[in-house]
Amino acid sequence: MTNNTKNNCTLTEQTAERLMKYIFDRELKEGNKLPNERELGSWLGVGRGTVREAIKILASRNVLEVRHGAGTFISKKNGVPDDPLGLTFIKDKKKLIQDLLEFRIWVEPHVAALAAQYAIDKDIEELECLCNEVDKCILSGQSHIQKDVEYHIRIAECSRNLIMPNLMPILHSAINLFVTETGSTLREETMKTHRAILNAIKLRDVSAASDAMYLHLIYNRDRLREGLRTSD
Repeated sequence: MTNNTKNNCTLTEQTAERLMKYIFDRELKEGNKLPNERELGSWLGVGRGTVREAIKILASRNVLEVRHGAGTFISKKNGVPDDPLGLTFIKDKKKLIQDLLEFRIWVEPHVAALAAQYAIDKDIEELECLCNEVDKCILSGQSHIQKDVEYHIRIAECSRNLIMPNLMPILHSAINLFVTETGSTLREETMKTHRAILNAIKLRDVSAASDAMYLHLIYNRDRLREGLRTSD
């Protein structure tokens, strides 16, 4: 690598770091739009080409999202890699699903308990809306997977634990695998246990929220075991 290439790489990385500082200093949130490349270049003191390469770096890290014809936005992925645990490369998918569910059983009841403790009225309104949307998808025969994941992520956000909302999408990669392996999405049980979790959080009942989440996950685990026994 020539010195010029090294310098260009260094300048691009430095620009990416300064662009991150720009985002933090202005407290930009998911969905916020950045100024165009010319404006950013003027503020950062670099050319548009360098800005463009810096944006590519941050887009590859899931910090930014480039929408062609619309501009550059803060990514909803919050800088979390799509597969930080390398789950794609684990060949034994059946064992992977079981282990992901076990991990969820260890973690999510406590998250639900924290949500019951710390959720505010606005949080509960949003949770109820998501719970209703999951039910609507199920009753209409549509896939409820995406709304199901959003529901659990929102519970994690209600816990006020800064790590859990970023961890939930990784854990819930198990949902797609679960449906593929078992051919079942536990529709009735999902509606019933989701509603029980919501009601416990509404009542600020920490123990009930934990128990409801535990029951929800145990239904999943038992159905998974049944499905795996049948497939074997």
